[in-house]
Amino acid sequence: RIGTTGRGIGPCYVDKAARTGLRIADLCNLETFPQKLRRAVDDKNRLLHALYNEPPMDYNLLLAQYTDYAKRIAPHVVNGSRFLREAIAAGKRLLFEGAQGTLLDIDHGTYPYVTSSNATSGGACTGAGVPPTAINRVLGVVKAYTTRVGEGPLPTEFPPALMEEIRTKGNEFGATTGRPRRCGWFDAVVARHAIWVNGCDAVAVTKLDVLDDMDSIQICTGYRNGATTITEFPADIDVLNRCQPVYESLPGWRCETGEASQFDELPAPAQRYLKRLEQLIGVPICLISTGSRREQSFKVGCW
Repeated sequence: RIGTTGRGIGPCYVDKAARTGLRIADLCNLETFPQKLRRAVDDKNRLLHALYNEPPMDYNLLLAQYTDYAKRIAPHVVNGSRFLREAIAAGKRLLFEGAQGTLLDIDHGTYPYVTSSNATSGGACTGAGVPPTAINRVLGVVKAYTTRVGEGPLPTEFPPALMEEIRTKGNEFGATTGRPRRCGWFDAVVARHAIWVNGCDAVAVTKLDVLDDMDSIQICTGYRNGATTITEFPADIDVLNRCQPVYESLPGWRCETGEASQFDELPAPAQRYLKRLEQLIGVPICLISTGSRREQSFKVGCW
């Protein structure tokens, strides 16, 4: 069990890799789309019958539905790469936002417990059609603790009571499916890996306030695999499953941080925690959030 959203993203990427998928360009070409849809429906109906003993899809019904979709969508379809190239040439500023965490990247994540695409910053280039040289800054986003939704290894996972406390306070439920996220202490091994494969210049640390009530806070600085301590993220999922976190303990601050509007207004233990994270991950923290309201985020330094 992979623990995906179950929304059909994986099967779509199977078709993409097999060169049998239908794209928006196909949908909007009303002369050739019926033939391409016919081939796709025939292929899927054979699969539905042979593997799942399910009734076939109705080609004519699908054709009518998707022809209507095409007419409604077509006025909004552009050549995305050209659109962005012209925006850059006009001096406009572009912001690409990644939708998923690095460890869900199909190449650099915890395979097979991953999504079907590249969730790292390189995916902005391949997905949007812009060259790497057009991107001049990469900002990583991390929580003050670690979360994961779905299956797969999470070395710093909290015990049940603390899990429920942090999940509730941080509202840690999946944005798409509402599934409860798994939570754990900050994992500097994962963060360093993510910063490297994404080329992060700096990071934003969010949800610092969720840790406000902690007496002490743990930071995972490495993993212990048998008699060996490792500080690099392992590519082998079986090795990662055997790893035990090596923790460094810092005192909590036991007071609210939600009203802070600059770094110096944070409690001294919170400042020490953030500075230690900077040391461990190797890039500066440029933004901190202590709540969900816009005014509860503030810049740090001059990034």
